[in-house]
Amino acid sequence: MKRKLQVIPSGIPLVDLTWGGFYRGGTYFLLGPRKSGRTILALQFAQQAVIKKESCLYFCSFRPKDLLINAAAIDIDLQENINRNMFTLVRVTPAKNIEYAKDPDSYMKEYIKDLKTVVDQYNPDRVVFDELTQFIGFKDINFLTETFLETIDYIEDKGITSLFVISEPATSAANKIASALLNVSTGYILLEKNEAFVNKSNPGTIKIIPNVGHVEGEFSSRYFIEPSKGIQTDFKPVLNNSVSKSEEENGLSYLRLEKPSVNQKNTAATSFYTLDDFKLLLNNQIAFFNLTNQVSTLVSVRLDVNAEKENLLTVIQLANAVRLSIEKKDKICILKNGVLILFPKEEKDINSLGSTIVNNLPDDSTAYLKKITAYISLNSVRTEKGTNSADKMFEELRTAYIPGKEKTF
Repeated sequence: MKRKLQVIPSGIPLVDLTWGGFYRGGTYFLLGPRKSGRTILALQFAQQAVIKKESCLYFCSFRPKDLLINAAAIDIDLQENINRNMFTLVRVTPAKNIEYAKDPDSYMKEYIKDLKTVVDQYNPDRVVFDELTQFIGFKDINFLTETFLETIDYIEDKGITSLFVISEPATSAANKIASALLNVSTGYILLEKNEAFVNKSNPGTIKIIPNVGHVEGEFSSRYFIEPSKGIQTDFKPVLNNSVSKSEEENGLSYLRLEKPSVNQKNTAATSFYTLDDFKLLLNNQIAFFNLTNQVSTLVSVRLDVNAEKENLLTVIQLANAVRLSIEKKDKICILKNGVLILFPKEEKDINSLGSTIVNNLPDDSTAYLKKITAYISLNSVRTEKGTNSADKMFEELRTAYIPGKEKTF
């Protein structure tokens, strides 16, 4: 791959708030009915590449003028992006009279395989195919799967992140085709709506479902299309009401990730804990230390509030980078201003940890890392003789954050 595997901002609100973004080099699908906002969401994904000074190759199966209009409706100057070579638009049209071909599946295979040639020509960071429906009407689903896998493996090996847009299946045959493709993806997005148009008065439902990685699991939320802004959701992590006022004042208010709409049956276990549960685990480790002298390490990764204000990094994205940097046995608690990590039965080197977290941040460009690392600071305390409670270790961490004294990346 030309870039290491990492999670990058997708430009899709629900994805970025919960998963932290898409995996670089991952393959994702966007499925929904007409006028549900599929193209707008695909444009937001493409625009995120431009924001990160990357390029996007956009395959369009309808009039390019319509795409320019859709982009303008959400305040994206597509023509300017094209002029800057950040956005490449390629129009594709389905084969005519394919139903009369002797072997339609083999004929359509060449259309799918041609993606590799165009990708090689432009070497983009992201690819969008809007929409793929007309090119996947294979009679032999196994042949379709093999053809598509061969193509996406080639694209993924280049470190390119792809988003394929398909229509909501209208027949059982179409449903089988869609299911076959969704099953070989990294994850997919479903858009559902009840009204002809999606807006604040008539919101739709957006669901994100992972197949590989994204152990945070499935999420869903209401969504609406807002002029000049694009697709917005009403999903927001909420504060745990059980946190005391003193804890909140000291920056220890826990930020919950879970929502009632999450399908818990398909959600993989994670190392995220509420503040109360995290304290309980830490107190247990302190008791274990007092019996065995086995050291545990408590690490605080703090994010300056200006990082979010400047749209550089959110606490959720930082937490995702932390999750990718530790082992399953380690424990995480997300705060409003950062992340707590408990390394049970281990004296942790925070220098190597800091480097690993940096490597898993959403953007690996030199300019971004140089800027964002100034907003992240790291400190640690370990269990030792005289340690008697989680609150005492928290207080040691708070005391360590004296301006100019904290360890920065």
